[in-house]
Amino acid sequence: MSKDPAVLFYTSDFLSGTFTMTNEQVGMYIRLLCLQHQKGKLTEKDMLSICKAYDVEIWSKFKNEEGAFYNERMYNETIRRQKFSESRRNNAKSTKNNSTSKAYAQHMETETENETITKNRTKTKTKTEILDAKFEDWWLWYDYKISKDKAKKSWNKLTDEERQNAMNYVELYKQAVPDKQFRKNPETFLNNKSWNDEIITRNTTSQSRVSPKITAWESLQAVAKQSSERQ
Repeated sequence: MSKDPAVLFYTSDFLSGTFTMTNEQVGMYIRLLCLQHQKGKLTEKDMLSICKAYDVEIWSKFKNEEGAFYNERMYNETIRRQKFSESRRNNAKSTKNNSTSKAYAQHMETETENETITKNRTKTKTKTEILDAKFEDWWLWYDYKISKDKAKKSWNKLTDEERQNAMNYVELYKQAVPDKQFRKNPETFLNNKSWNDEIITRNTTSQSRVSPKITAWESLQAVAKQSSERQ
């Protein structure tokens, strides 16, 4: 069986996740993601063949398990794609009676793999599947796995705009609170709509200071500026 040549790529997430990188770093990062998609996991030699040297901005995007490097998001998307492709093959092989609703898998590049539908599936059920997929993404990025069922109920109560704000804010929040044990319970974060909270910055030589309330986009710009000043 030939290697699947494609995987879903979320451009908005990629742009926000690489905002503080230089164009050169982004180029190396995307090449590593492509190589991982083809190989499964990367060796240190693979990493160095593209990066030439250790770069914390890039290497922090990959987990290291006994010398095997992989980006968790790319790994999960690849698995989901494989399951989707398998379901399509199984549906193509199966035969149905004319009186039975014929199941089929509809593939579009802008949809997630688990959006396999039937002709009699309702719009409400399809929307539920989409909400579930987005929650799983947020849950993965938030990376503080406690009370998942409660967090999911809180997620479903949010508006589409609030869910998008929560997803956009995750990287900023993780930078402000890198130690996950000090992060808010996921359910609390969603119920309190914490993406509207003030951003806390810390001086390296003195006590902490709370900045004025700013938007997520302004926060990203501030992080990029700080990064460029350190270089």
